[in-house]
Amino acid sequence: MSSHEYAVPAEGLDAAEVAEPGAVTIVVPTFNESANIRQLLHRITESVPARLPCEVVFVDDSTDDTPEVIRAAAQDCPFPVAVLHREEPVGGLGGAVVEGLKAASSDWIVVMDGDCQHPPSLVPELVATGERTNAGLVVASRYIKGGSRAGLAGSYRVAVSRGATWLTKALFPRRLHGISDPMSGFFAIRRSAVTADVLKPLGYKILLELAVRSRPRQVAEVPFVFQDRFAGESKSTAQEGFRFLRHLLGLRTASPVARMVGFGLIGASGFVPNLVGLWALTVLGLHYVPAEILANQLGVAWNFLLIEQLLFRDRRAHRRWWDRLGRFALLANADLVLRIPLIALLVDRFGMGALSATALALVTTFVLRFVGTEALVYLPRRRGDRTTPRRAV
Repeated sequence: MSSHEYAVPAEGLDAAEVAEPGAVTIVVPTFNESANIRQLLHRITESVPARLPCEVVFVDDSTDDTPEVIRAAAQDCPFPVAVLHREEPVGGLGGAVVEGLKAASSDWIVVMDGDCQHPPSLVPELVATGERTNAGLVVASRYIKGGSRAGLAGSYRVAVSRGATWLTKALFPRRLHGISDPMSGFFAIRRSAVTADVLKPLGYKILLELAVRSRPRQVAEVPFVFQDRFAGESKSTAQEGFRFLRHLLGLRTASPVARMVGFGLIGASGFVPNLVGLWALTVLGLHYVPAEILANQLGVAWNFLLIEQLLFRDRRAHRRWWDRLGRFALLANADLVLRIPLIALLVDRFGMGALSATALALVTTFVLRFVGTEALVYLPRRRGDRTTPRRAV
């Protein structure tokens, strides 16, 4: 990733003061928000009291003049303003926030959007609530008394927001306990409470990523009213929605047991292309034996594509795609070859019935295939391996 960082020193404020106890770094991810920058910095200037040392870090993925507008507007700010411009927006908005977390030097980090829908006047209260309750994470919530989602434009966006909130809380009831608004993009977190390197963001719901992978023990909430966008258009799209769903699935299947369940469900779904392929090939006149072999490869390809996208997306950089596909296909076909001799062994040697032997063989080869897939296809190479893996961006 290529990036450029620009720092604008504040007059009358030593940069070392920013790291004092109680100080706050405001991280603002931006994508083509040039029309909102001056208003946002003006509101921060008016809202954050002088007794709370402050710095603002913009992590910018823009294709317009947003970085230049930030540098020009920062000249009038009484606090340090920095721009970290990313040439490649890896991880989307969530990835930008992680870069900001790494760059922050203050005790408290407040994450907020750059479109003025999150009121900067709440920044002091977020930090004060964290100090008062000894919380590691303070969430600005639209769904507790005093909060409102008024700035969400249209019933469609309201329904989507509510549905996403319900879905995430249903999938992670323990990790999201005490967080009424896991979709909020406005929150404060102690720098000591988060390890940025464990985060694997995908899309724009970084609070969910933090809560699931790096949740502090103590969480507090403060109400906030979601404001109307000051200028520009919303960046929420159908593509972002699909990324959010993929992110949810990745978080839910992070444990080995959950991955095994997902692996089994995907494997079961592979029977559909297998049977469709077998039917098509036999209709065309091909003998059923070679037809079954070829149709089985359709199921293997189907399973590989789903597993790549849904279960092991974050491990794909360790090997090239053709290497992963070859290893996966070898394991899948070895499963087919191993199953028949195993069934014969269980029936002839151990006297099992054909049905129970088949069931036991299916379970055994499934577990072996899952373990083999993790170990031989998606685990990183040993350091002594001479083949250089593709460098992860």
